[in-house]
Amino acid sequence: MVRSVPERDAACAIAQAAAVVGDWWSLLLVRETARGHHRFDALQEELGISRKVLAERLAHLVDADVLEKVPYQSGPVRYEYRLTDSGRGLLPVLLSMQDWADRWVFGDGSLSGTADEESEQARRVAALVGEALPRLELPGHRDGAPLDPVEPGAKATVLFCYPATGRPSPLPDGWGDIPGTVGCTLENRLFRDAYEEFRAAGAEVRGVSTQRPDEQRVFAVEEGIPFTLLSDVDLRLAAALRLPVFRAGQALRLKRAVLVVDRDRVVRHARFPVTDIPTAVTESLTAVRTL
Repeated sequence: MVRSVPERDAACAIAQAAAVVGDWWSLLLVRETARGHHRFDALQEELGISRKVLAERLAHLVDADVLEKVPYQSGPVRYEYRLTDSGRGLLPVLLSMQDWADRWVFGDGSLSGTADEESEQARRVAALVGEALPRLELPGHRDGAPLDPVEPGAKATVLFCYPATGRPSPLPDGWGDIPGTVGCTLENRLFRDAYEEFRAAGAEVRGVSTQRPDEQRVFAVEEGIPFTLLSDVDLRLAAALRLPVFRAGQALRLKRAVLVVDRDRVVRHARFPVTDIPTAVTESLTAVRTL
């Protein structure tokens, strides 16, 4: 059962949400299932939580329809825990909390689309090397159909994340004053111009932003982008990898980062922050060639 709230807060949606996921462990369980840890033992290992507390919190989230139990073996039956639609609806909440802490707890409160080399954000991205990208799908720009970010059959997939392009929708006021935002069109063009080199090296390229697929489609046609642009509008990839984000124009945007993922879904190269876009493109091509 979902925990009750005081009668005075019965109509308060914030209080009702806190009753479901306001507990430390409950929020971290949503985080870990988004990262691809679905089984009891894996969750316990990741969180260092007691089996008793873990069982209680999992049962609570299942009762609240945030998680669902899915059998993965029989005799005896064992279950893994996966986010429901309701649970996936919490991902923007988690990323907003991450953005708040990066800006106000780890940072000095400045709004930025990048970060320092020694920042917590940079350490999180660097720690992705050796980690596996969980299975998920994002809509592609061509027809909005869901696609795996990792190209099947390719030796490697280069995922470059960027905040937003200025076409077809105008960028928020003051966009150019936010450090790290300028250069999204340039980055797409540089990967476009080097695309055949990436293909010759056995890699696929995919750009990722939180813009809608229809917005990405207009930009891709205008710029002659040959590779797929993926829309992380629901922040599934950002939550799975805890990618750095920032809020601008009332929307969460991905900070510029480049990942090289091999055919086994393992991250083999990670670059954040990206302060020199041409060098980041060359660096990722070198990483592909050395796989």
